[in-house]
Amino acid sequence: MTCDSPRGPDTKTVSGGVSASGATVGVAASRRLGREFGKLWTASSTSAIGDGISLTAAPLIASTLTDDPRLIAGVTMALTLPYALFGIPAGVLADRVDLRRSMARIDFFRGTMVLVFALSVAFDWASLGVMYGCFFLIGTCETFFRNASQILVPSVVAEEQLVDANGRLLGAQTAANQFVGPLVGSALFVLAPAVPFGLDAVTFFVSAVLLTRLRTTTPHDHVTPAKRPGLLADMTTGARWLMRHRLLRNLSLTAGAINLVYTGSLAVLVVYAHKVLGLGDLGYGVLLACQAIGAVAAAKLSPLLVRRIGGEWTLVCVVTTMAVGDAVIWQTSTVWVVGCALALGACASITWDVVVVVLRQTVIPKPLQGRVNSIYRLFAWGAMPVGAGLAGVVSKGLGATAVYGLGAAVMAVVAVRLVLGARRHWFADAQAQQS
Repeated sequence: MTCDSPRGPDTKTVSGGVSASGATVGVAASRRLGREFGKLWTASSTSAIGDGISLTAAPLIASTLTDDPRLIAGVTMALTLPYALFGIPAGVLADRVDLRRSMARIDFFRGTMVLVFALSVAFDWASLGVMYGCFFLIGTCETFFRNASQILVPSVVAEEQLVDANGRLLGAQTAANQFVGPLVGSALFVLAPAVPFGLDAVTFFVSAVLLTRLRTTTPHDHVTPAKRPGLLADMTTGARWLMRHRLLRNLSLTAGAINLVYTGSLAVLVVYAHKVLGLGDLGYGVLLACQAIGAVAAAKLSPLLVRRIGGEWTLVCVVTTMAVGDAVIWQTSTVWVVGCALALGACASITWDVVVVVLRQTVIPKPLQGRVNSIYRLFAWGAMPVGAGLAGVVSKGLGATAVYGLGAAVMAVVAVRLVLGARRHWFADAQAQQS
């Protein structure tokens, strides 16, 4: 769950993607988003397919090395721990460097790392320690890459197209990551455990080449080294801005609670699939792929939902849907019902991202995007490794099913809190602060 600038007091785009003049994003949606957005979309989608392949195969390999759910969840912890450790420095760097070139270099490095891991699997050198180290490095790269990619979107599309662009980008990423990737990853894992990771390395290299050819319409603003304040001062600037913005501050804490639950549920899904549902490796991949149905639906439904009921109530619906999905998984062991619940959860997750990412892209001043987003993600993403670790402990002591019951309870509490915020017109307050 992340997954970010006002143009001044006269900015037209407001939270949720509806313009102040009453025009909706439907007009923007009818326009072509452009060749450069197409390059960014293709690079992102290609890389997401590779991620889905590896993130499906990694728990499967871990489950062959140990049956302890805490150690299996450790793979997710290793991947997400850098979000908490390096989120702030990554945001500061995003405001200092050429985003396009840096993202390309990161993908070249990640491709090399995954290729090395694929060779270790092929030659039986792989162990839990090797997996943890490899995924920690990949997660460190991802911490910067995600921050940079969201900042880059407004540089390749017009402001009034942000809802549609982010919807398409996030929907495609999730479909690739959670549908194509899991199906291919689980099938290739059955063929040979090293093959999924080799293919993932190729997707990173393809993404890097596409990014080197990307041209932005608005150059990223840089401050020369002589004028740039120190690292600590930059961090303080971002933190001070976020703490003063009540809506984004509250949303960052809410996103942290959501990620705590969502990451935990995915961290032990392989254990749940094997031990509760009785599925094999390929069945686990198909179960993951069910999420893509919801993701594709969210790319189309989220702009319509925002226009119909507004940004605040859309987020209320999102969290309520997540609570219902976890409750269903907690109470049933019917495979197709669990698949439907996972699809609902993915639909809700993408809808949250579309609404909140667009809000951040239009509210946070462009020169502060990286720094403010890094503080936001410290709260939002920092909860991910905690959720994975807690899920492993709960699964070990109470069983994997209990993870989803506790998740439903937490989401219910978050939903109540969002209802109170929606009644106070949080998004209207954000517009007032912006002007």
